[in-house]
Amino acid sequence: MRRPVTALNRNHYFVIGLLLGLLLSWHIPQDIWEEECPEEAAENLLIERFGQEFEPHLNLINKPLAAKKPVKNVIRPRYYSSELGIREKLFIGVMTSQEHINTFATAFNRTTAHLVNKIKFFIYADSVKTNYKLKNIVGFTDTRESRRPFHVVKYIADNYLDEYDYFLLVPDTVYVDARKLVKLLYHMSITFDLYMGGARIGLDPPGGGGGGGASASIDGGDGQSNEPPANEDEAPGASDRNYCSLEAGILLSSSVIRKMRNNLERCVRIGSTSDHSVNIGRCVKYASRVAGCQESFQGMRQFSYALDAPGRRHREFSELAKEEAFRNASTVYPVQTPEDFYRLHAYYSKHHLEKVQERGYALEQKSYRIANGSISNKILEIRWPLGVPPPSAPETRHDILTWQLLNGTHSFLPNGNAEHALATLSRIEAQDFAKVLEIALQYAALKHPRLSYHSLHSAYRKFDATRGMDYQLHLNLQEGSGRSRRLVVKSFEVVKPLGRVEVVPSPYVTESTRIAMLVPAFEHQVPDALLFVEQYERICMQNQDNTFLLLIFMYRLDSPSKGDEDPFKALKTLALDLSSKYKTDGSRIAWVSIRLPEQLSEPVNSQDWLLHASMYGPRQLLSLVVADLALPKLGLESLVLLATPGMVFKADFLNRVRMNTIQGFQVYAPIGFQMYPCRWAQFCRECDTCDVSQSSGYFDRHNHDVIAFYSRDYVQARKLLHPQGLPIIRSDLDIDQLLLQPGEETRPPGVESILDMFVAAQHSVHILRGVEPNLRFGQDVRNHLARGGTLPQSVPERCGREQCIHLASRKQIGDAIIRYEDKSIQHK
Repeated sequence: MRRPVTALNRNHYFVIGLLLGLLLSWHIPQDIWEEECPEEAAENLLIERFGQEFEPHLNLINKPLAAKKPVKNVIRPRYYSSELGIREKLFIGVMTSQEHINTFATAFNRTTAHLVNKIKFFIYADSVKTNYKLKNIVGFTDTRESRRPFHVVKYIADNYLDEYDYFLLVPDTVYVDARKLVKLLYHMSITFDLYMGGARIGLDPPGGGGGGGASASIDGGDGQSNEPPANEDEAPGASDRNYCSLEAGILLSSSVIRKMRNNLERCVRIGSTSDHSVNIGRCVKYASRVAGCQESFQGMRQFSYALDAPGRRHREFSELAKEEAFRNASTVYPVQTPEDFYRLHAYYSKHHLEKVQERGYALEQKSYRIANGSISNKILEIRWPLGVPPPSAPETRHDILTWQLLNGTHSFLPNGNAEHALATLSRIEAQDFAKVLEIALQYAALKHPRLSYHSLHSAYRKFDATRGMDYQLHLNLQEGSGRSRRLVVKSFEVVKPLGRVEVVPSPYVTESTRIAMLVPAFEHQVPDALLFVEQYERICMQNQDNTFLLLIFMYRLDSPSKGDEDPFKALKTLALDLSSKYKTDGSRIAWVSIRLPEQLSEPVNSQDWLLHASMYGPRQLLSLVVADLALPKLGLESLVLLATPGMVFKADFLNRVRMNTIQGFQVYAPIGFQMYPCRWAQFCRECDTCDVSQSSGYFDRHNHDVIAFYSRDYVQARKLLHPQGLPIIRSDLDIDQLLLQPGEETRPPGVESILDMFVAAQHSVHILRGVEPNLRFGQDVRNHLARGGTLPQSVPERCGREQCIHLASRKQIGDAIIRYEDKSIQHK
């Protein structure tokens, strides 16, 4: 069927649209499509107004403008606990008096303070006496007895409200079992108001000694008085029931303390009695709407034990300890004498210790039952002893902890090497071994009742820093008697695990302390001292390190100290030149001269002292002479580093000296790295920039020449040893008194250096020894060989195994011996 003629198809629409487009494009003017750029239009407009030579000028006055609302920086708290609102658990406020500070309050503090977070003692400050042994005392000038609990609440709220969850108010006649109370508080929610203690169900009638009514007149915060106690519609004393007794202690949550502070004026008006329990109870009832004393809360209950109850007076604590109520109590009152505090503390500590032991034993048995051999101990981590870390696994063969053979009096190979084959046990070690042997014999008697102890077969011990001390005892036990007697060897293992490891608190120190370096030098050590001064200039003076160098020149008796013949002339000239060069930086070098006595003035050949580990050779006691005569030039507050001219150091070593040397607390004696004389011994390759390794040297723990201390600590230690035969050197003429002949020596035995002096003085400062890779010895030997010198062929006198340097390691010497004996591998 044909479509109608009038109908238009798609082709017709396209043709019509094309024709219309051509017609429109023909008739619309061309300039309608031209549009000028905004920037060009603005520029043309300026040219039309101001001409072609117009130059724009920027107005920078008061630019940039400050923001109308400055951005406030968000100040975050220093600790996470402050930002998250984490608080400590318990604060104890003790209401005491000046007469009881040194008796009841002191006993309370000694038995409770170390078990709670904070404790304060509140007294009246009507006396000027301040020589109390306790330091946590707060005094109130207002002596009105009825106001006392409110002063305590206000002080707590103003200072500690946001730091603790719970507050316990007690008099000084209450013993508090803090362990039990803190454990109880950890089972309660702090989101609720808590007013807990021993309830007082009945009170004295109005006008009695209890003061249930408002018989005493007191001014309130606005000057008015005689307001009804709690409710104007109730008779005095009618509502004063079911309040917590302060005699047994009142426990309050921080939310209750906050509400009491907000209503403190009202609490003062209604708390007009002489009974603190009633005053506190009325305030809590009014401020927090708590109905009364809560003897139990969230299923937890605080028990109090009254010693003055009928039938309990004049009874011994040993009898009371058998009662369940006494063992469950967290507060015991009233304590009659200060000595009773310590007796009660002993009973409750013993009770807690027994509970801990029972729980530990139950957990151990439960762990073994769970294992039952069906589950691997690696999964359950059940090991013996239970709860003690396993022995540390060595990372390399050099880290293996070796067992040390013992008997009752000596130890074999005490240092794990062949330097000493035998050493006597010290008094502490002997007592420790005797105690371990006693415990092993007790266990053996229990385990093998038919056997008796005969003798010790052998014993071994090993110390692991992550576990403790392990002992292996092999005992000869005797079975039978007479001719049928025979010996049986039984082995036992005893472990002394490490106790509670604590970080020793130390004073705060910085790396900005000025170091006074003392460098002594004999006449034969002048070349090494010149190289040391050049090293000091490169490391300290050029980098403006906060140091000061004091050279100590030790002249022989007949050596000139002036002119061209002065053996230290080159050092003095170099010191003056460097001091003048770095004068503007505050760095300078000074010197002190010491004249040695005749017996120490023999000429010294430099190669004779090179094998000694100490720069003083056989005269290590001269280090005390150097310190005694040089410290008056520095003062008592100086940080002193006694150094040697043959040492090599880095700037990191000086920073470690600043951090580890603490005035009045610690002395630092680093253990330097002794480098082998590889060029002379031909056992190794010389390398100055290499890291420490067994092939290049060793840490010489017998070299005590380098030590850092504060002048005041040194002077105090020297004064302690002065009466014991170690005189203080005040001038060159006193050196003879210190260096007596061996038959005339009266000084303490074993004192040969400053480190020995600190140990013998038993001073209060700690002594820190540690390996220091950035402190190296042996440069004087290398310098001597580089100058064409040689080393002696034999070991010098008084240079034993500990006082002489090592030429190579045992492995290197062993390899050399094998190559020498086996000609076939000599040239391989």
